[in-house]
Amino acid sequence: MPKDLSNYRKSYEKQALLESNCPENPMELFQTWFRNADESETVEETNAMTIATIGKDRYPKSRVVLLKKFTWEGFIFYTNYTSEKGQAIQENNNICLSFFWPALEQQIIIKGQANKLAENLSDGYFESRPDGSKLGAWASNQSSVVSSREELEENLSSLEKKFEGKEIPRPKHWGGYITKPISIEFWQGRPNRLHDRILYTLQEDFSWKLERLAP
Repeated sequence: MPKDLSNYRKSYEKQALLESNCPENPMELFQTWFRNADESETVEETNAMTIATIGKDRYPKSRVVLLKKFTWEGFIFYTNYTSEKGQAIQENNNICLSFFWPALEQQIIIKGQANKLAENLSDGYFESRPDGSKLGAWASNQSSVVSSREELEENLSSLEKKFEGKEIPRPKHWGGYITKPISIEFWQGRPNRLHDRILYTLQEDFSWKLERLAP
């Protein structure tokens, strides 16, 4: 019999998020939260984030990818441009990114537009990857149907022979996106489900409006 989940509850009591502690720019707060999570011994893969897109079938789809860099301008990740994710972004580049660090009782939810990075920036990151990851980008036609695991292994083996002793270039179908945020919500768990939710919204003059949302 399935378990009864109705009584699964946890009281969130570790921290608070108050307006008096919030900087004017949300990227500054993101940097602080990310650093704290990264230095925590209780959070694994701090840079794991969920990315939600709207596909050609008009259904939303979420999956976990890795954040590879963040700047004052936005959030950078890499993928196959011809994948389901890449095609969805090409069709509609409004996406949502989210981080969830349960050990810290924190979430961050980011809405924004994703745009391809300049090719030289994608080249630079690709060059820093291990050879196995480079070959994986060539071997996998991401999101397409494959007959078996063996087909993938054979593709990889063939590429290992092809590039043996050679530099492995970046495939043109693989590269980075930068997501420039239009809103960033910081969620901090609190007792009695009265969680702290602080929303930053980008204004026309590029300043940020700060508001508290009801939990």
